[in-house]
Amino acid sequence: MTTGFQHLHSFLAYIVLAGIIFSFISALIGALSGKEFTEKDRKFGLIGMILAHIQLLVGIGVYFLSPLGLSNLSGETMGDSMSRLYALEHPLINIIAIALITIGYSRAKKLTESKSRFRSIYMFYGIAFVMILSRIPWDAWLN
Repeated sequence: MTTGFQHLHSFLAYIVLAGIIFSFISALIGALSGKEFTEKDRKFGLIGMILAHIQLLVGIGVYFLSPLGLSNLSGETMGDSMSRLYALEHPLINIIAIALITIGYSRAKKLTESKSRFRSIYMFYGIAFVMILSRIPWDAWLN
């Protein structure tokens, strides 16, 4: 079961990254072109947020099932960079990144000026995207 969750988490990561990039680029183009923020633009932002939240739920499952997650937290975890990445850095940074995506989307819904709405999405999604990329365990993910 753990292996299935880990594979699902790795597979979904590609889709989530694509969804965040799509939302980011769509909002950036909207802001730079000066167009009106429409229902379609709101849904584009929603796509990135929903995908990120689904990934978070699967990731929480992996964290509690995997021997590299919660059960790996001990005194030696901080001394080993790979253990620290899996048990602490990856989950914490990604939870913060998903919170930023949620904040960016929520702010965009509340703002009234189109340029500000687009800016809220591309700024928060962009920062979250960089944070997510910084904590991906690349050596295990690309193998």
